[in-house]
Amino acid sequence: MLDVARSGAQQTETDQRDLPAAGAADQRHPATSRAAADQRDPVAGRAAQADPVAAGVAGVTIVWADNNGIPRSRTVPAGQYDAAVERGVGITPLFAVFDSHDGITFEHAPLGTPSGDIRLMPVADRLVRLAGQPGFAWVPGRQVAADGSAWPYDQRGVLERQVARAAALGLDLLAGYEMEFHLSRAGDDGDGDVRPVYDGPSYGPAKMLAVDAFAEQLLRDLDRNGVPVGQFHGEYGPGQFEFNIAPADPVTAADRQLLARQTVHAAARAHGLRASFAPLVTLGQVGNGWHLHTSVSRAGANLLSGGDGPGGLTAEGGAYLAGLLRDLPAIVAVSAPSLSSLQRRRPGYWCGAYTFWGVENREASLRFVPATPLLGAGHANVELKPSDASANPYLALAAVIAAGVAGVEDGLTPPDPVQEDPGGWSEERRAAHGIRRLPVTVEEQLAELRANERIRAALGEELVGAFIAVRESDAARATGRDAADVVRSYRWLY
Repeated sequence: MLDVARSGAQQTETDQRDLPAAGAADQRHPATSRAAADQRDPVAGRAAQADPVAAGVAGVTIVWADNNGIPRSRTVPAGQYDAAVERGVGITPLFAVFDSHDGITFEHAPLGTPSGDIRLMPVADRLVRLAGQPGFAWVPGRQVAADGSAWPYDQRGVLERQVARAAALGLDLLAGYEMEFHLSRAGDDGDGDVRPVYDGPSYGPAKMLAVDAFAEQLLRDLDRNGVPVGQFHGEYGPGQFEFNIAPADPVTAADRQLLARQTVHAAARAHGLRASFAPLVTLGQVGNGWHLHTSVSRAGANLLSGGDGPGGLTAEGGAYLAGLLRDLPAIVAVSAPSLSSLQRRRPGYWCGAYTFWGVENREASLRFVPATPLLGAGHANVELKPSDASANPYLALAAVIAAGVAGVEDGLTPPDPVQEDPGGWSEERRAAHGIRRLPVTVEEQLAELRANERIRAALGEELVGAFIAVRESDAARATGRDAADVVRSYRWLY
């Protein structure tokens, strides 16, 4: 069984012709200037003169993602939005130590009491009126201290710092997502197994026909919400679908990922459906990934193409990939951190169970997608397979950037690519190639994170402490529960 299966034409970095005419992003990829990208960004363009009151919305929902990848929010009446932009909205700092099931852990000493307050500030130039919820607007938020200063637990700020660090070294990054999700009929929940909305041949038009009205609304709403999509199709698993978000700068990419999830849930509700992005919806089935694609450029040239390395890698592009490979176990502790993630990450499911890279190898944790004459040099990117909805998108991207940039700084050289599935190899053969299994327990994942100074420094010691406390709280909650029960407990969190 496969976790994902798609052709080379189905990558996140789609050709310009694959994008919607309205709000299409420039697909020259890293060669595109930031100013040009901003001009083409429909979110930024509409938000520049946004007025929630004039738009007739009732409220503005300010959204952030916690350390479980779960969106949290505050909604302010439209008439109070300007005040929120100036002064923010009060929230508890303990959101940093909410676990996946809304338990609050006090095991992280700096946040060990119920006292305190912080401010949630709308990122005003990202305001969007929600097409699927016309009475509301949506805007991402950043968390600041009560006096307005930087707060070390603000995940968006962590990513912004890593983007700035890369830029200081002359490196520019873009990111895009393949977003997989499961659809079932509303009411098919409870403690039993869900019935997928369609259980037949994968990838065909009949699977799309089963959700025809939903698919139409979703594509229209994503476009109106300023989320440029390359394509949408029925995926491998029963009731599983996928769409690809076009590449953008990392912070915009993470914002769009959160907005896209809101858009999917609203469209599903409108058609009597229920969507789940959970890493696993049903034990034993294929899982949902949010495969993260990144590329890196210098002076407008994509470092992942035009060189003499495998697939056209330049020396610096190879160093970027080698940095990801070096820190992969710690990255995955952030990009696929939940108990459900661990259950999804199985050999042979195309979800990245081992530490290796390959050129267009879909079993590889790091799948290198090279440039082609048809799509051009800007198409080249690296796909991180072990990435899913339980990751905070800002933290996952920050960890990827930190690792890749460190690889460039250190002048690393990647090992030879592996073009087979090493899951069928002997332990001795895997060891000879430097390939090992990615962590299979919470304890192993956290040990990798604790031991990795680069990723810890990128996230900040305060945030890492809170993140670890949350993961340990989740693990304690699952003690004594069988695997199927754990999967069910995550099913509707995402």
